[in-house]
Amino acid sequence: MRFLLILLGCLPLTVSSADDSRPNIVLIMADDIGIEGLGCYGGVSYDTPALDQLASGGVRFTHAYSQPLCTPTRVQLMSGKYNHRNWKTFGILDPNLKTFGHRMKEEGYATAIFGKWQLQSYDPPGYPGAEDRRGTGMHPQDAGFDQYALYHALHTEDKGSRYANPTMLEGEAGQGGELKTYPGQFGEDVWVEKTIDFLKQDRNEPAFVYYPMALPHWPFVPTPISDDWDPSQPVVEQLKYFKDMVEYMDVAVGNLIQGLQANGLRDNTIVIFYGDNGTHLKVVSKLSDGRSIRGGKGLTKQTGIHVPLIVSWPGHIQPAVSDKLIDASDFYPTLIELAGGEVPEDPTMDGISFAPELFGQEGPKKESLFFWYDPRPGEDKSQFTREVFALNRTHKVFRDGRLFRLTDRPLEEIAIDLDHATEQDRAAMKELHQRITEAMAGVDEPPLLDATGQPIAQQISR
Repeated sequence: MRFLLILLGCLPLTVSSADDSRPNIVLIMADDIGIEGLGCYGGVSYDTPALDQLASGGVRFTHAYSQPLCTPTRVQLMSGKYNHRNWKTFGILDPNLKTFGHRMKEEGYATAIFGKWQLQSYDPPGYPGAEDRRGTGMHPQDAGFDQYALYHALHTEDKGSRYANPTMLEGEAGQGGELKTYPGQFGEDVWVEKTIDFLKQDRNEPAFVYYPMALPHWPFVPTPISDDWDPSQPVVEQLKYFKDMVEYMDVAVGNLIQGLQANGLRDNTIVIFYGDNGTHLKVVSKLSDGRSIRGGKGLTKQTGIHVPLIVSWPGHIQPAVSDKLIDASDFYPTLIELAGGEVPEDPTMDGISFAPELFGQEGPKKESLFFWYDPRPGEDKSQFTREVFALNRTHKVFRDGRLFRLTDRPLEEIAIDLDHATEQDRAAMKELHQRITEAMAGVDEPPLLDATGQPIAQQISR
């Protein structure tokens, strides 16, 4: 049986369990999928029965957010800090950061990461300024994981394929690892199989697996469920394959769940599904209300940042729908609590645990979310600019004064002319501007740079 997967796993601190041991945690993050891609969020363009079932049996969050691009989300996710505190460059994770891998080790968990890394070296040789950035990020051997098998773990030009005939760097903590290629196989299948094998190991401690999957990120290519799947043939990239990629993402979830069940692991494993940013800009998907939604990856529109989040643990987490505001920084403290640890008092920790919400308990919550977004420097990032904003359930406000009203229809936002703003609009604007001010207080904002790393003079970020 092929195994594959696309989620995130978390569990609570104050949960009662029939099992004396702490649960395993599988944290899976899909690459480029907004809420419109899943049936349980009203999407009708793709069949996602495994994810829909996962949502019906767990907690589905309706107000979960990410950054608009992958590295900003991944850095925030793994550190629990907003990017204005820890940003270096695109494709780089500060090697001095303490990741949730390190923290889960401290809580007595065996740890593994299988999937996509792209946090150690990104710019190709010859790109302006690349010599200052290449190889400056965190190597996976140092990221707090006992085992790793990762696509794009080293230089960009060495990454190979993530899908058919995948190449990945495999190793253990403190070991540089070696590149290995899997002829005739599909990347997600390899990573899911490794996840199951890691969880099956006979050990005294519980296990945490972070699976930053590759699907359904470009290139759009055939998957094992495509009619023309043939890993022995040259890759043909076509937009039409996006549907197969989303549906194979769902197959992966189903195979992961089946693998847990077949090995007696499901009752003691929390599975969480999350997305790193919105859907690719070329993709148009339909919602059940009749709207056609163009993907917003890279953009600060709702279609770029509103993503799915599902958490499931049968017998412990009761089915529910939550409108709690969640962003990527919140996973770090959530994982700590689910592992039975205490979140330390740290004024630079921006995340707030949503573990209590999973078990129907009252806990601290965010009334609004803050975003500091600037994916530069980095190759192919010249079209972006710095944008700083905050949002709640009804409004979005940018540091430069732009105001948007968020409606009851998912992903919809309406630009508001201040001359026609209502009293509610103005109150929200005041509240969210204050949120931005408080988030930025005492932080030395990273310098404003262009895509090659050169300072931008006399330009104000938005």
